[in-house]
Amino acid sequence: MRHMSKYIFSICLLFTVFLIQAQEIATDTVKKEIRKTKPKTTVQTAETITDSVPVKKDRYGLRVGVDLYKLTRGFYDKDYKGIEFVGDFRLTKKYYIAAELGIEDKTTDDDRLNSTATGTYIKGGFDYNMYNNWLDMENLITVGLRGGFSTFSQELNSYKIYNPDQYWGEIPVNTDGAKYTGLTAAWAEVAVGMKAKVFNNVFVGFGVQLKLLLANKDPDGFENLYIPGFNRTYDGSFGVGFNYTVSYFIPLYKKQVIIPEAEKKAPKK
Repeated sequence: MRHMSKYIFSICLLFTVFLIQAQEIATDTVKKEIRKTKPKTTVQTAETITDSVPVKKDRYGLRVGVDLYKLTRGFYDKDYKGIEFVGDFRLTKKYYIAAELGIEDKTTDDDRLNSTATGTYIKGGFDYNMYNNWLDMENLITVGLRGGFSTFSQELNSYKIYNPDQYWGEIPVNTDGAKYTGLTAAWAEVAVGMKAKVFNNVFVGFGVQLKLLLANKDPDGFENLYIPGFNRTYDGSFGVGFNYTVSYFIPLYKKQVIIPEAEKKAPKK
């Protein structure tokens, strides 16, 4: 009986140990299954793609130069001496303040008289650039307005008195001239021109001016045939001029170019 009880106790102990081991195996199996079925966590790195557009800046500054036509004209025209300085300052993308300052000495030989005009002049106004430059180009095709003022003197070198009666022949030329000082003139002009950059900051240009005389103080006894800055008075109040310039640009600061919304690049889809 004692032996039977021992066997029964041993069997119960083995069964208990089996149940515990079976429970541990089941628990381990469940944990492994959970580990297998656990979703993988993927860490995604957000990449920010930015379209980089280079910032374009325009240069602003002062351009100064000289009119080569007036400077060199005296080499082949014995009746002319003169020089003109030109300048402009960029105000906005398209508009420039412009001015010219000059000195002229011009002898004009007309049918009835020969006179020499000597004086200084100044012109001021603005230019509008009609040319759309590419990239870093800085060329100009301009149209502008100027107001001009000149102060000068006239020296009457010689003159002929008109004789309606040619029976006695032509009256001899009178060389007893006179000098008239304190003369002034004012005019308005439309200026059309172009400037091209040929080297770094060096520009060459060509311009034509159409002039309208607004005020003119004539000497006593004859009219002004030539006015410094206005040129020859061919038809009373109208005049024409042109220049050929070389100038140097002095950059002072830069401004960022504002791109209109319509021209901005559409974002990538």
